[in-house]
Amino acid sequence: MATYKGIQGFGIQNRSSDPTIFDTGQVWYNSTDQAFKLTVSGTDDPDSWATGGNLPETRREMGGAGTQTAALAFGGQPSAPLGKSFEYNGTSWVEGNSMGTGRYNMGSCGTQTAALGFGGYFPGGGFRTDTEEYDGTNWTAGGALVTATYLGTGLGIQTAALSIGPSAVVAQEYDGSTWTSGNGMNNPRNGGAGAGTQTAGLFFGGQPAPNGAKTETYDGTSFSNANDMNTGRNRLAGAGATQDAAIAFGGTGTPVTTAATELYNGTSWTTTTSMSNARFYIAGAGTKTSALAFGGLPETTSTEEFSTGAGAAIRTITTT
Repeated sequence: MATYKGIQGFGIQNRSSDPTIFDTGQVWYNSTDQAFKLTVSGTDDPDSWATGGNLPETRREMGGAGTQTAALAFGGQPSAPLGKSFEYNGTSWVEGNSMGTGRYNMGSCGTQTAALGFGGYFPGGGFRTDTEEYDGTNWTAGGALVTATYLGTGLGIQTAALSIGPSAVVAQEYDGSTWTSGNGMNNPRNGGAGAGTQTAGLFFGGQPAPNGAKTETYDGTSFSNANDMNTGRNRLAGAGATQDAAIAFGGTGTPVTTAATELYNGTSWTTTTSMSNARFYIAGAGTKTSALAFGGLPETTSTEEFSTGAGAAIRTITTT
């Protein structure tokens, strides 16, 4: 008859406290709690959205950058000046210095202390080519886009960024000072979201219909088609440090506004727990496992924080 030691390669340990590093299926006796315990898969702990600190004012069509605990929101409307920026510390937002040129529906990427905002629209000023760089305190002018963008998507970092769209416009690459033109998408569209890096990027969603579910990868030279999202939408937000680990949330399918959230593993999209508030023209930051959603339409100050379920959980063995 098989024994626990024979299966696992070690016996049941007698411990005064629970281990901090463990594998699924591990069993031990906790002498302090006087109980046998084991670890189980965390699949019973679902992905979740939690309420974060509200933005100081309603804001939509903003740029977003950073992480869940160190995020940056900038630009957007409806409140003047349109170039306001706000910093998030994982609990609350505080207002920072404004951009040189206020605008909305711009491309954005980077971190809270090294962010990039480019393109967009300024009422009376039309579509923009100007780029601005944020150093954690101030905004300064960067190199101009080759082609003005509106409802474009940004990804990467401040010194190696990618601008995608809008529509049939080719991708544009930034090296920290100059933008150059690249190749175009296979399915031209705007109002999508992105994740990853300049040489390994992911672009998903957008319009016009029926392209709202389309996903494409970028290898630094050209775009390739990938599997579609489950829920087609545009004016959504996304996050993800790498091409094979992304999250998509919010958006509108025209006319339906959605709270739908999907996770990408490098091959396919999986639907997970939806946001509490359906919205579009939303901004995002963070990673696949720790994302941040803020602002949007219907006009809101709401911030939501996403976290994945635990990989493993400790359970106490009882006679019941």
